Amino acid sequence: MSNAQPTITPTETAPALMQAAQRSSHRFDFLRRLGKHPSAVAGGSVLIVILLLTFAAPLIAPYDPIETFSRESRAGPSLDHWLGTDQLGRDVWSRILWGARISLMLGLIAVAIGGVIGTALGLLAGYFRGYVEIAIMQFIDILLAFPGFLLALAAVAVLGTGINNVMIAVGIALVPGFARVVRGSTLTIREMTYVESARVVGVGHVRTMTRYVLPNVLAPIMVLATVDIAGAILTGAALSFLGMGAQPPTAEWGLMVNEGRRFLRDAWWITTFPGIAMMISVIAINLVGDALRDVLDPRMRS
Repeated sequence: MSNAQPTITPTETAPALMQAAQRSSHRFDFLRRLGKHPSAVAGGSVLIVILLLTFAAPLIAPYDPIETFSRESRAGPSLDHWLGTDQLGRDVWSRILWGARISLMLGLIAVAIGGVIGTALGLLAGYFRGYVEIAIMQFIDILLAFPGFLLALAAVAVLGTGINNVMIAVGIALVPGFARVVRGSTLTIREMTYVESARVVGVGHVRTMTRYVLPNVLAPIMVLATVDIAGAILTGAALSFLGMGAQPPTAEWGLMVNEGRRFLRDAWWITTFPGIAMMISVIAINLVGDALRDVLDPRMRS
């Protein structure tokens, strides 16, 4: 049996080197244009600050988020409690810092769940067409018959309350959006010459989808995922506000807003500051999403 190894000729390595150089050039150009986009700079700067505060919460939070000070119940903002205390005397600033961890984690995990499932369904529907596409898109149309929040609410009702179930429920509600976007892009890409060539030379369906189709639908997926993170944070907060998400004494923005709504007249800070934190985070994420859309869309380039 011969142990000779196949040799690689310069004519075979040249195209690979050219493709690698082109990918590197595209990445550099993408980062350069993103760094010059006003929305990316503004939103990204705010988002970086939020992430730093979130990761540093154990170090910079002045109090334990569930520690109560009964004698300081509903105390206004002061040097001891920068954003005041809630109805149980818990420090609002500390609870906002720790609550950011839950809200951001909820958004990321929910989008990951919806993105993975929706992308897989969209790829299968757009690539195989026929009965596969009909079956998948009929299922997606059934999900789309329900508003996203109502679908998440129904999923929580089935799964039960709790922050983990809220992540799954919100992720399920995001599946139809990813599936439709990925299917639409796949329908175009599957007709491209390089995809046809891969099929002609015998490349398997799974390899064709993952190597030739999926990388070319990542741009719309990235934009949609960024925007959906903001939506997932709001949906998760709304479910917690209704008592179906995070449960007391957990520090979560939606739950904090709900707990303070009864004291708006004499302790407005309990609800206002968590709401402002949520608003700033969502605006920052949406600004980054808008910038990604502008940079990745060829029609937006000058």
